[in-house]
Amino acid sequence: MSTSTDSTVAHCFLEVVLDTPLNSSFDYRWPCLPGEEPLAGQLALVSFARREIMALIVAVKFETDVPPEKLKDALAVRSQLSPLPERWIALARFAADYYQRPLGEVALPGLPKNLRVPKTVALDRALKKLAKLDLPQDATAVDMPLLNPAQQAAADAIGGADGFTPLLLWGVTGSGKTEVYLQACARVLARDPQAQILIMVPEINLTPQLEGNIRARFPGMMLATLHSSLSEGERMLHWLAAHSGQARIVLGTRLAILASLPNLRLIVIDEEHDPSYKQQEGLRYSARDLAVWRAHQLGIPIVLGSATPSLESWHHARSGRYQRLDLRERAVRDAVLPKVRLVDMERDRARDGLTSEMLAALRGRLERGEQSLLFLNRRGYAPVICCDACGWISNCTRCTAFMVLHKPEHRLRCHHCSLELRIPRHCPTCGNVDLQPLGRGTQRVEEGLQAMFPEARILRIDADSTRLKGSAQAAFDSVHRGEVDILIGTQMVAKGHDFKKLTLVGILNPDTALFSQDYRASERLFAQLMQVAGRAGRAGLASEVLVQTRYVQHPLYGAVMRHDYERFAGQLLEERKEAGLPPYMYQALLRAEAKELPIAIEFLEAARDCLPSDAILINDPIPMTMTRVHNVDRAQLLVESSSRPALQAFLRVWVEQLRAMKSRVKWSLEVDPLDI
Repeated sequence: MSTSTDSTVAHCFLEVVLDTPLNSSFDYRWPCLPGEEPLAGQLALVSFARREIMALIVAVKFETDVPPEKLKDALAVRSQLSPLPERWIALARFAADYYQRPLGEVALPGLPKNLRVPKTVALDRALKKLAKLDLPQDATAVDMPLLNPAQQAAADAIGGADGFTPLLLWGVTGSGKTEVYLQACARVLARDPQAQILIMVPEINLTPQLEGNIRARFPGMMLATLHSSLSEGERMLHWLAAHSGQARIVLGTRLAILASLPNLRLIVIDEEHDPSYKQQEGLRYSARDLAVWRAHQLGIPIVLGSATPSLESWHHARSGRYQRLDLRERAVRDAVLPKVRLVDMERDRARDGLTSEMLAALRGRLERGEQSLLFLNRRGYAPVICCDACGWISNCTRCTAFMVLHKPEHRLRCHHCSLELRIPRHCPTCGNVDLQPLGRGTQRVEEGLQAMFPEARILRIDADSTRLKGSAQAAFDSVHRGEVDILIGTQMVAKGHDFKKLTLVGILNPDTALFSQDYRASERLFAQLMQVAGRAGRAGLASEVLVQTRYVQHPLYGAVMRHDYERFAGQLLEERKEAGLPPYMYQALLRAEAKELPIAIEFLEAARDCLPSDAILINDPIPMTMTRVHNVDRAQLLVESSSRPALQAFLRVWVEQLRAMKSRVKWSLEVDPLDI
């Protein structure tokens, strides 16, 4: 051991982690005056690779193995910010270990960007602003509506839970899950004057409605929101309010699971089945799974709510690991689930994508002044344009994908690499000027409806129409105000929204998901159909759902017609068990990217052979379904085991060997992948 030899100033040593791909920590020297030692959980400014960057102190030591001549002095410690709690660091360590990433790559990106810059101007400004705020502290709930017996039982179970208690709140769409959350939160806040609650939603556009409900219910309490659409200044201020304990409720998307909440007493995960809770780049973590671990770590209840729970959560409820709470009826008096009918497109031929039965149903709603929703999970005007003369189609030159026609913008756009081109005036191959769109996206459906119903107020909500900040909320507000007769939307409109006058949901072109090679496709399609169907009839008006399909005998559609999630989920679990798929098998996916596909395959073959294991099934490498994206070829290698500990033990050793391999490929490892 070497220690400081300076006789005039005592030094301590800061063990820090950085946001770098290096899987190690670093020691820095710091002068320690009595009573002024730095603390683990504080941020420090250090010099690294000729740059000044922020680091997180994970330990303060008085001895180090690093030779004195190799030690650098830390440049500053952010003492104006209270240290991150020890349990927050433990959460980051768990995520780093489980998802096989360096601790610094987990911990630092989990903090607001303005905290990670060398200058302290933004931090000082935010702290002053927070100190000047007239912060409400009264957690009294107002306007508490009377719950039905099932809701009351669920709220009592959640609000009265003690210790780590995972609860699966399974309620049909419109059953009042949000009201259960709010009343359970009221009990937790009333019981503990310091308590904090984390409520998570899968998508940003779901936060305004829930935020409004929370503010109305708890007008005297501070609420913080955390999601990627906030400005850096807003995110800093809200994060600090949560970190200081001043914000009693924190509402956010998946990144909120990494917020610092020193007095966290309850976690609520709304729409827990949603794939958006899984981060798909960088640290590929599941916010839902981390939330369960965090609740276990803190010994607090966690609520997982959904009308269509993930099969993993449903399996845990069936095995007794989760307590199940059921809401089988809609909360509004006299409101019933919509009647679902299948429209056979083999008999009722579509005109502009809509069958005569669908058109008649739309016309009837217009005459009665009711709202309709057409759901088509494909944005743009048409998926592709083609030449009938020679067979040319609008392929992306950089991806193995089609370029989608966006007619209003007069562009072909690749939804994978964002390449944009003008619509060609003639076929690039044969010169034919008669190029035709194939298939339909939301833009083309909108155009057809405007021609058929010129008197109707039609609104399209998708990623293209809501690019500007605030535009999505403005669009949803217009629907809630009754200013829209026919709403056309993608998955953005499929969940969480409560449209009072909506009595018809039309589902267009769902059949493509029936033939996907992804084993999760049927689970996702069923959830999507049940969620979008649940937008209808929530205020007690008679409602129906029409599903246009060429496969009216398919059992999935039969389950949708019966609103029978329980039986459908049971059948899927039996199929998964027989096939050896999650949740009965644990998986990790190694992806490789290279300029040429053989290079990526060669790397994966070497990875397959470098660490044989009897407890692990290592499949052969294959090209990814979307093989080429932005001029980069991609391949993947699936690793499986029936034992999660065995898989984790293998991955720890395997990742070290992969890092030691010299290769021209860029690789990444995803634990518990959703897309294979």
